[in-house]
Amino acid sequence: MQGFDTALYPMHERIRYVSVLARVGPAGRGARTGPVPAASRGGPLTTESATPDEATVVSGRSPRRERTRERLLDAAFEVFAQVGVQAASIEAVCEAAGFTRGAFYSNFASKEELFLALTEREARGHLGALEHAVTTVDPAALQTPEGFRATVREVIASVLPDQAAKASWCVMELEFELLALRDPQVAQRYVDQQHQLREEMIAALNRVMAALGLRFAIDERVAIDLLLGAHEAGQRAAMLPAAGTRRDASAMLEVLVDLIVTPA
Repeated sequence: MQGFDTALYPMHERIRYVSVLARVGPAGRGARTGPVPAASRGGPLTTESATPDEATVVSGRSPRRERTRERLLDAAFEVFAQVGVQAASIEAVCEAAGFTRGAFYSNFASKEELFLALTEREARGHLGALEHAVTTVDPAALQTPEGFRATVREVIASVLPDQAAKASWCVMELEFELLALRDPQVAQRYVDQQHQLREEMIAALNRVMAALGLRFAIDERVAIDLLLGAHEAGQRAAMLPAAGTRRDASAMLEVLVDLIVTPA
């Protein structure tokens, strides 16, 4: 696959390509991790014993276990952002969170599962922030083109992370995507998650637009692909600016929303 840069293709095309690899691709070789500098928060390591029922990640986790899981996810973001997903070791994540490997494996089966849980939390956080932001919108502001654009700008700004976090997420997601392209087992989990989150995004955006008296002017799944593609292209353009061509992700989304959204 040398010379094939999937980052240049829209999200829906990349998911389709990874889906093919997951079914018929060559035998992949999973990423191996080695010792890397740990991003430690300091403090003593703590050991949490797990019952048999706690050995599998399921819904209805206890508050204590949920706190452990959240600390591991927070630490994973810090370590992945610092050294990369492939170079990061489970030991580094545990040290940064202040836990032992036992606490890690009572919540996650592998580093890949940890990353997928991290992206799932991030995506659902954005969807929740979007629906909350819409509750603050004044419907009267949507009656003029200028008011509509200003409202879209404010809603997008309230959902997108800060520039540093955007850059970290962009690099991590591209790195994991490349891992999925090489490893069919990882690819299948990645594709399943992307489809699930895509369906949740469609449902959330339909609720948002119904509350505002709006609808997509085109097929909703095509609209989602366009929005995701514009968001990702804007992220990459912001990270790799060229003279006179830098485009902000929020500006690109604002223009696109103006084109594909219409009154109901």
